[in-house]
Amino acid sequence: MARQHLVLTLGIVSISFAAIFIRLADAPPLVIATYRMCLASLVVGPAAWIHSKQEIRHLVKKNLTATLLSGAFLALHFALWIASLSYTTVASSVVLVTVNPIFVAIASYFLFSEKLSRQTILGIVVCVVGAVLIGYGDWRVGPQPLLGDLLALLGALASAGYFLIGRKLRQTTGLLSYACLVYSSAALILLVSTVAFGYRLFGYPASTYVMLGLLALVPQVLGHLSLNWSLRFVSATLVTVAVLGEPVGATGLAFAILGEVPTFSQIGGGILILTGIFVAFGRSRAQMRQR
Repeated sequence: MARQHLVLTLGIVSISFAAIFIRLADAPPLVIATYRMCLASLVVGPAAWIHSKQEIRHLVKKNLTATLLSGAFLALHFALWIASLSYTTVASSVVLVTVNPIFVAIASYFLFSEKLSRQTILGIVVCVVGAVLIGYGDWRVGPQPLLGDLLALLGALASAGYFLIGRKLRQTTGLLSYACLVYSSAALILLVSTVAFGYRLFGYPASTYVMLGLLALVPQVLGHLSLNWSLRFVSATLVTVAVLGEPVGATGLAFAILGEVPTFSQIGGGILILTGIFVAFGRSRAQMRQR
């Protein structure tokens, strides 16, 4: 179980840098999302084809619809969340986009018959309270932050769909095969959308392309592959609870790099989130020891 928690921690630290790279990239949100998935696909695709060619073909034949749907949810998630960062703070955006355990828990109960213990539910509740506390100050500022909050929340809904389908497919599918097809479908959807809306893909500052490259390699390839690997060993609900640690890391990085000073409510919320994660994963560790 220690290995699973270590990989989850690596994934959380990696995705915590996403908002920073996005803020430092001088390009429209949809363009940023497109580069993120296209570059990630170029990294993952060749490796997956070399090592898992037969499995990819099998996945295309047996689960193409589910795989494409997962990619669509992922594309929608990034398009909405990256757009939210144009209107609200890093802390509020990252908090709201990661507050999806409620959606995942309810759906997992009905779709996968995943029972939720009182301890796991308590951990989720504590995490959600902490998340709300972090973003509370921005909710009263005005219409722009409220729009950003709404976009981030919708991004959380899309993320829940992505995690749920991934949980199902990863039971019988290798990580590289799954990531290759899902990332590629998300990249294609975003690329078509970018062209359709008339955004240009070239002509941005060199520093922007550096940020786009880092965004694809660190949060997407390293971070999301770590989370997808974990989906094979722990429930989707517990993975999304762990992801609630992202606001803590992102808020700290926003303070150090962007100069966004966290408020007392954000600090208090971060402490609650970490407490909730510990509570929820205490139950997970006990379950794994019994197997």
